[in-house]
Amino acid sequence: METLPAFVNYLANERRMADKTVDAYRSDLAEFFNFLRHHLGEEPTPEVLGELKARDIRAHIAQRRRDGLSNASVARLLSSIKALYRWLNRAFDIENAEIAYLQGPKRPQRLPRPVSIEAAKDMIQEAGDDPDVAPWINARDAAVLSLLYGAGLRISEALSLTGADVPAPERLRITGKGGKVRIVPLIPAVRDAINVYAEQCPYALTRNQPLFRGAKGGALNPRLIQGLVQRLRGLLGLPDTATPHALRHSFATHLLAAGADLRAIQTLLGHASLSTTQVYTGVDSSRLREVHAAAHPRA
Repeated sequence: METLPAFVNYLANERRMADKTVDAYRSDLAEFFNFLRHHLGEEPTPEVLGELKARDIRAHIAQRRRDGLSNASVARLLSSIKALYRWLNRAFDIENAEIAYLQGPKRPQRLPRPVSIEAAKDMIQEAGDDPDVAPWINARDAAVLSLLYGAGLRISEALSLTGADVPAPERLRITGKGGKVRIVPLIPAVRDAINVYAEQCPYALTRNQPLFRGAKGGALNPRLIQGLVQRLRGLLGLPDTATPHALRHSFATHLLAAGADLRAIQTLLGHASLSTTQVYTGVDSSRLREVHAAAHPRA
């Protein structure tokens, strides 16, 4: 069997990749193999591929860039080529050290876009007004979204709360990523949303059991919140970027716009590094200068 069909067969039948993924590999590598036939003047057999130089790969990438290939597509192409070489190593014991060190273009970090203040309020309001579900479930959904937007929690952090957290305190002790503990203040609107839900929940909210419950009493599955937000997007005409995590992003962005300093936002979000907060909130250099000028004693 020829090299490319054999590799595609491996992806489909041994790796059991999704059809669309296999098609993407096939498309990328078919272009690559056609280039090599003209570039080298011979069929790209496993042995020929084993002797390729990094400059040969770069020549193909340069050609594709002239055709208008984006950075994301170049990164995918290089990923496909590297996957091919991993298979060659496994199937034919062919190694090519030069290929392993090739690096694609850096892809910009993709962050959730914040929703507007009005949209965030509308999402929480509509979450609590669904006539097709029980009132306690409406109250539960509104409380979870209130924690994401009103306290900047991740879904996993909101769903980690237990019956020990009711009645809602003025400050929550949250264990975030990497076991990092932070104290998060709760504004009255968030405390009220939690307490209303706790009063209506038909299940005993004991200290060691999850606070937020599914319809049958088990721990609330985060996918239900993701599905809720998807429904709200359609109802309110919001873009696909309006996700549960976008509410946490909105929490930070709206605080920043109202004049909160980066260090405070860093603490509230539980970030280990201020640079993470800077990127996360989309702060530009002019805003950093403003913060510096306002806070530095010699400014």
